[in-house]
Amino acid sequence: MTSSELWTRATAERYDAEDAEMFSPGVLEPALAFLAGLAADGRALEFAIGTGRVGVPLRQRGVPVAGIELSEHMLAVLRRKIDEETLPVTLGDMATTVVPGEFTLVYLVYNTISNLLTQDEQVECFRNAARHLVPGGRFVIELGVPPLRFLPPGQVAVPFDVSDGHLGFDTFDLVEQILVSHHFTRDGGDGDYRRDRSRHRYAWPAELDLMARIAGLELERRVADWDGSPFTQDSAKHISVWRKPA
Repeated sequence: MTSSELWTRATAERYDAEDAEMFSPGVLEPALAFLAGLAADGRALEFAIGTGRVGVPLRQRGVPVAGIELSEHMLAVLRRKIDEETLPVTLGDMATTVVPGEFTLVYLVYNTISNLLTQDEQVECFRNAARHLVPGGRFVIELGVPPLRFLPPGQVAVPFDVSDGHLGFDTFDLVEQILVSHHFTRDGGDGDYRRDRSRHRYAWPAELDLMARIAGLELERRVADWDGSPFTQDSAKHISVWRKPA
């Protein structure tokens, strides 16, 4: 077991509804096209597949997909959408769990590598990806760039959403590289708010590149989004592709 925090049944049940924007065609289609192109005629493995936001439609595109998922509750939601034979998922963590076969693509989206709260575990995640890849295969990560430039001097919090139904802000431990996301979500029509928090270990692109080298992978491409926009110093996130040498 890694340091990742487990999703509860209640959180898993409301996950798709609360992240409905991430399921929209405008968000999903570029990601699916990007990943399907890298998978080519091979198999894809999704680390932390969750409720299948990406894995299920990628499978429906004809890409053979398998998954690894730590939360049995998230997996239960996925199983309402697709059966085990069509999309097999192994219950376990993404740093150490091994599934049968080899893959042309291993991918990890939506900041999920940050759920591993230590550098050692994140390195092991890269090693696990390399373990599953065929020579020439790719490992893809989607991850936000830590917004530390927005921290005022002496402050440790950065808001990322201020709307009628939700208030979200991140706090930072700059020594341990730990980010805590705080969410206050309007719960029903009586004006009450539900509070949630989750811990993450943030990492810069250069640190991930070093992890990849430790795992025997080489950086092939880095872009700012699934549409392939150039990655710059002002980019809020990156899509990075590392290749296992042939």
